[in-house]
Amino acid sequence: MPRLADRFRLWTRSRLVAGLWLCLALPACAQFREPLPASVNGALQRAQVPPSAMSALVVAVDSGGAVKLRHQAGEPVNPASVMKLVTTYAAIDLLGADYTWRTGFYTDGVVDNGALRGNLYVRGGGDPKLVIERLQEAFGALRARGVSVILGDMVLDHSAFDVPERDPGAFDGEALRPYNATPDALLVNFKSVLLRFVPDPAAGVARVVSEPPLARVAIDATVPLGQGRCGDWRSGLRADFGRPDAIRFAGRYPAACGELQWPVAYQEPGSYAARAFEGIWRASGGLLTGVVRGGLTPPGATLLHEARSLPLADIITDVNQWSNNVMAQQVFLTLGQLAPDPVPQPAPAAAPRSSFERARTVVAGWWRRTFGERLPQPVLDNGSGLSRDERLTSEALAGLLRHAARHPQGQQFIQSLSLAGVQGTAQRYGRDPRQAAHANAWLKTGTLRDVVGVAGYVNGPGGVRYAVVGFVNHPNASAARPALEALVEWAANLSDAAP
Repeated sequence: MPRLADRFRLWTRSRLVAGLWLCLALPACAQFREPLPASVNGALQRAQVPPSAMSALVVAVDSGGAVKLRHQAGEPVNPASVMKLVTTYAAIDLLGADYTWRTGFYTDGVVDNGALRGNLYVRGGGDPKLVIERLQEAFGALRARGVSVILGDMVLDHSAFDVPERDPGAFDGEALRPYNATPDALLVNFKSVLLRFVPDPAAGVARVVSEPPLARVAIDATVPLGQGRCGDWRSGLRADFGRPDAIRFAGRYPAACGELQWPVAYQEPGSYAARAFEGIWRASGGLLTGVVRGGLTPPGATLLHEARSLPLADIITDVNQWSNNVMAQQVFLTLGQLAPDPVPQPAPAAAPRSSFERARTVVAGWWRRTFGERLPQPVLDNGSGLSRDERLTSEALAGLLRHAARHPQGQQFIQSLSLAGVQGTAQRYGRDPRQAAHANAWLKTGTLRDVVGVAGYVNGPGGVRYAVVGFVNHPNASAARPALEALVEWAANLSDAAP
């Protein structure tokens, strides 16, 4: 793979000027490309990845900003899911940690003796985590208002986001992977089905339990048990997801597997919300005489119930600790409902219709106001890192991390990251409790084909907190993940470490 600098040679003159400015702003910055620590170099060599494919920056968070390592930190790279740090910090700054999304339940009719005589309109507000349990709570609140029967239609209003339909398998051919779910103003349960397989040896079958209940979708209730090792049990099921009205299994489920779960993106995502709303409503005891369909909430409709989301601080914890792509895109699109300039207030109930283009404009304006010209703008696509086009420099991300650490709500942002060796996607970092990084680093990781990355905060032994950023863009990137682990561990031992 060519050097990063060669791949982005059109940046060289402008990036050199920006890099010089940043280097002057950080007093300990001595050079643009320093030797990597021996442990990092060794891991790169074992992965057959040249140092020129890596970008890294380790800098103290405090006002002095002592730079301990700088290696190609001004080169733009694909950051994969580490880009979620830009989206979530912008959200903390613009919306606040306590911000909540609203899903409104309206009617154009009246409630009379247990029946809603008219249509029920559900207007989505972009809630990133409208899961089964929360929808059941909302339906319970409607029943408490006297709505047990809907003598009309259930109309789902998705109009808050302008997101064109796309093939969920277009990115990497994995249409059934939940991480490829597309955003939606009325996103329900991540457009996914959870299949749980429970062996019943006496009956010779595994019971299939599915969530949520989907209207007009037949799912095989059992699958024969098989012998042998668990292995690739999903392939052995020979599942057929070809029809939107059925999920069938032509194979066997190994008894040795015990009870396992398989989350699957629903094969017809455009109809998922309608099927889920109807299925959950009926399963909760509600009756419906009409149909579930898409449409707009009419002006003047009466509000029956407003379901509030979890607060933003909880949402970004899911986004950053578990790298939830569709939740990150929901947050990004919510930012698109704000005014690009001046500094906006939290989105009102009747916010403008958002799109990825609007979101990019808003975040670009926020970046310019927050960091000026001293940090290069990231190249944003959907804000989740699930993109081949997004770009970021290590120096820009380190600047964001330092800024976030001083923010009045910065602690909520830091706590949204995975704790090394303990939780989330950073469990493999500092896995051994004897390692200095164990439970001592708050990290966001990222992985795509040809990309691995890590960024976050690492506490050194002397009480100094460092912003640590590292990326590898190379065909062998996945094999170079130990180099990033070595970088984090090196920073955690910084008082004794030398490149």
